[in-house]
Amino acid sequence: MPKVALLNQAGSQVGEIELNESVFGLEPNQHVLFEAIVMQRASLRQGTHKVKGRSEVRGGGRKPWRQKGTGRARQGSIRSPQWRGGGIVFGPTPRSYSYKLPKKVRRLAIKSALSSKVVEENILVLESLIFDAPKTKEFKSVLGGLSVEKKALIVTADLDENVALSARNIPGVTVVTADGINVLDVVNHDKLIMTKAAVEKVEEVLA
Repeated sequence: MPKVALLNQAGSQVGEIELNESVFGLEPNQHVLFEAIVMQRASLRQGTHKVKGRSEVRGGGRKPWRQKGTGRARQGSIRSPQWRGGGIVFGPTPRSYSYKLPKKVRRLAIKSALSSKVVEENILVLESLIFDAPKTKEFKSVLGGLSVEKKALIVTADLDENVALSARNIPGVTVVTADGINVLDVVNHDKLIMTKAAVEKVEEVLA
């Protein structure tokens, strides 16, 4: 089983914690990770693009000239697609880009993402993360004690408003609960910082 140091808020080691091998000790499946990231990014697309077809553009109620005898090509409407200002053929319309992967694939993807952080030694486990009041300065000092200089994902067992509000204004820092942990967030951040309670909760769900 993989073991990592258990740290306090000051960044000092207070012990060790054994991580569940079936969640944090897998060989990361790169293809499944890729599929999960593409799926998540697709679901983030708004899909609000819209163009007007020939039935929606203004004008074109009458035939521009008679059918025969003018020497010109026959036309039925000045709003046909070949006319300037006419309708667009097969243009984008509002749609949802989201789709779902099978449940087993999604579970393997998040396990692969977590395991990759362990392999890269980019996971930190805290004994607890508690603030008496929302203080961005205090949160920055905690990150400094943990030697976190780049993007960090903070995972807590349950929603803690003081933690969320303290981290809200720090660029590159995201706070999620153990229930909301996802592949895109884990891969997109350099460091994964989890509380001991969050690790237990994630293992309970995924093991």
